[in-house]
Amino acid sequence: MATYNTSDFRKGLKVEIDGEPYLMTEMQFVKPGKGNAFYKCKMKNLVRGTSLDRTYKGGDSLQSADVETTDVSFLYRQGEDYVFMHQETFEQYEVSKAVAGDIWKYLRDGMVCTMTLYNGNAIIVEAPNQVELEVVDCAPGAKGDTATNVTKPAKVETEAEFIVPGFIKVGNVIKVDTRTGEYVERVSN
Repeated sequence: MATYNTSDFRKGLKVEIDGEPYLMTEMQFVKPGKGNAFYKCKMKNLVRGTSLDRTYKGGDSLQSADVETTDVSFLYRQGEDYVFMHQETFEQYEVSKAVAGDIWKYLRDGMVCTMTLYNGNAIIVEAPNQVELEVVDCAPGAKGDTATNVTKPAKVETEAEFIVPGFIKVGNVIKVDTRTGEYVERVSN
């Protein structure tokens, strides 16, 4: 397995510390007036989501993490688990609800998602940044409510609820940002 020297340190690097994969979220090179230079690094544990601050001096090295990112398509939900299929090898991955997190709000059959694997096991599943979902239930808009800040909850085909503008009706297709969970725009009537 490859190793990274301090000269290779950069934001986005995936390394292994104490047998667990970490993503380097910040890296700052510090050269004090006196003494040796050092590297202040912030890292996020890819399995647990916890953060870690570490300082390394010049010449230190870290092991690269056996992390692979690949495209998978959502097949179906099986109890509390979600089943995805690799786009090229057709290998199937069963992902627990704990790993999937809130992705269920956006999953439609056949949707292509990004999966991060560590030693062959799924540790992160991400939906596309924006998805289109059909509204299946919402309160009717009140006549005369034309103010732009009038909102209401709307249930979509995935059984999730999102806050939408008052003009959205059942049958509309809306675009939702998966990073924030917020309504973006109406796609069709």
